[in-house]
Order: sequence, then C-alpha cells, then structure tokens
Amino acid sequence: MALRNLCETFLQERSQRASAGSVVLCSLHSEKPKLFCLEDKQPVCLVCRDSRKHKNHTISPIDEAAIDRKEELKIKLQPLQKKLKTFEEVKLICDQTAAHVKTQTQNTEKQIKEEFENLHQFLQDEEAARIAALREEEEQKSQMMKEKIEKMSREISSLSDTIRAIEEEMGADDVTFLQNYKSTVERAQCTLQDPERVSGALINVAKHLGNLKFRVWEKMQEIIQYTPVTLDPNTAHPRLILSEDLTSVRRGDEEQQLPDNPERFDWAASALGSEGFNSGTHCWDVEVGESTWWIVGVKAESAQRKGAYGYVSGEWCVWYKDGAYRACAPPQPSTLLTVQQKLQRIRVQLDWDRGKVSFSDPDNNTHLHTLKHTFKERVFPCFNIPCKLSPLRMLPVKASVSVKQPSWS
Repeated sequence: MALRNLCETFLQERSQRASAGSVVLCSLHSEKPKLFCLEDKQPVCLVCRDSRKHKNHTISPIDEAAIDRKEELKIKLQPLQKKLKTFEEVKLICDQTAAHVKTQTQNTEKQIKEEFENLHQFLQDEEAARIAALREEEEQKSQMMKEKIEKMSREISSLSDTIRAIEEEMGADDVTFLQNYKSTVERAQCTLQDPERVSGALINVAKHLGNLKFRVWEKMQEIIQYTPVTLDPNTAHPRLILSEDLTSVRRGDEEQQLPDNPERFDWAASALGSEGFNSGTHCWDVEVGESTWWIVGVKAESAQRKGAYGYVSGEWCVWYKDGAYRACAPPQPSTLLTVQQKLQRIRVQLDWDRGKVSFSDPDNNTHLHTLKHTFKERVFPCFNIPCKLSPLRMLPVKASVSVKQPSWS
C-alpha cells in the first residue's frame, strides 16, 4: 500500500509538472522526447525509436519536425484566414446595411408624411372652398327670400288696411255709407297681382354633393404628377445623388457612405429605374439639359454592375460625349448619329415583344436610331451621368381622369 501510494503521488506530480509547462516525458520510458515519428505524427524518445512499434518509421529531430509542421499549418491557416476576412467584410457590409435600412426607413417615413400633409392640406382647402360656396349660395337665397317676404308683408299690410277701412264704411249708417260709396268702390278695386311662387329658391344640393369625391379627385390632377420612370436608389452609384421624389439624378463631388449591396453599381456612375419590363411597350422622356456626358437606354437585369466592365453585353443605349451622339449595343461597335441641334430631351421607346429600343427627339419629333435585339429577360431603364454639370431628369406625363359610359347593345 505504501508503494502504491508513492507511485500515485509520483504520477500525479509528473502530470502537474507537465501541465505547468515543465519537461514532457515519454509516457512509456519517462525519457524526454527528442524525435518525431512522421508516420504516427507524435513525439518519441530514443528508446521508442528502437522499439518494434516505430521500427522502419521515418524519424526526424523534434526541432526540425516542429519547424516543418508549423510551416505546414501556416499554409493550411491561409484559407481559414482568408475565409475569416471574407466573413468579417461581409459582416461589415451587413452592419452597414442594417444601419442604412433604419436611415432609409426614417427618411422614407418623413417623405411619406410630407406628401400626405400636402394631400391633407389640399383636401382641407378644397373642403373650405366648397363649404364657402355653399354658404355663399345660402346667403344669396336667404337674401332673396328675405326681400320677397318683406315685399309680401307690405302688400298684406296694405290689403289688410283697405279691407278694414271698407268694412268700417259698410258699418256706417245708410246715408253716410251711400255718400262714400263711390270712393269706397274705387278703393275696393285691387290692382295687386297675385304673388308668384319663388322658383330656384332652395339650395342646389346636387351641385354641392353630386359626385363630390370624383370632382375632388378630378381637381387633384392640378397638384399631382405621374412620371413613367422613377429611379431606384438601391442601384445608384455612391457618387450619384437622387432627388427626394426619385425623378432626377446628378453626380456629386464625393462618394456617399452606402452599403455595397449586389444591386448597386460600384464603378459606373449609373442608376436603374425602379421597375423593369419583360413584355409590352413602354416610353419615357429624359431631360438631359446642358450635360456634356450622359448615357440613356435600357439594361438587362443580369448585366454586370460591379467593376470596370468596359464593353459588355446587356445594354442598349444612346450616349453623348464631346459633342457627338452615338448608339451602342455592346459588344457591337457604336453607331455615330446625325443630330441637327443639341438635344435637350431624349425619348426612349421600348417594344420588348418586338425586340426594339428606339430613341427620338421629342421636341421636334425626330427619330434618332433604333436598336434591335431579341429580349429574353427583364430590362430596366438605365441612366449614366459621369458629368457634374447638369442632372438627368425624368419628365412627367399628363394624367387625366375619364368616365367610361356603359355601352348599350
């Protein structure tokens, strides 16, 4: 028992020394390992090297083996370090995106409230105007009835006085009655015309209430604009600045701190429309103004948006630079266009089903060029503005409210 207790104490102390950073000994021979078995991938002592277990194994000095294994792990660590860096970069983008989502929500909510405040103010003004019109009609009709009532009151009073006087004459003695008979008969002759019933004296309720909501909606066209294309801020290059109503874009001096989401252009100063098309015909006008460099057209949904891509497929456009206009559908070479005068506006007409993108000058209705392609995917209005001189602006179209009468067979 004493010997066993001594052995247990020795083994425990050796384990504690090993865990505390003291010399590691071979578990079989209690020798300091000076070699490394490459087959078994473990340190061995000199006695182990000569044992049957490690016979014919490749043995290396432990310091050389440590250097070689560390170099090996360094190489294996590189993909993990690269992966870690990738995760950290994506997490940073996610953090930026989460913060930007909150900012977008706050700004969008503010603009929604402002728009509805304008609508509320319009409705309040319209309500006040219609109530004022009702009050004005009430005043006119009331004044008319007041004058009519006053006139009839005077006539009633006059008739009452005449009747009372005649009745008094009739109550006198016969001699007096007959003496005044001639004047009494003349007084009894009534020259007043019968009173007329008043027409149109009531409030024209139908005028004020008839189709009230529709009439207000119809008048609302004065303050409402419809733009066929609105820009998508999530696609805009960080250097581009969009208007609050998302109908114009200009190039700023510095890049904004925006998330590098997959939809965003990070090299070309471009932005896409918020709605893409995969059927039908569509048309929109763009005011280019005094800009000296712009590109307007359509871009395929799958077209590249990252990096300096140069001439790639997936874009059909007209561009202006250095006084020259060109139509381009990469990778095909561009076509020089003949333009009589500098364009202030350009019209884009997309016929997705027939595979046509046409460009024209809406100011003089002059056709500029038509690009043809068999579309197989959704395309988006595309705008590129490398120049800071003038913004590109989407022009509104005239909206109208119409009533469709039922057809009779």
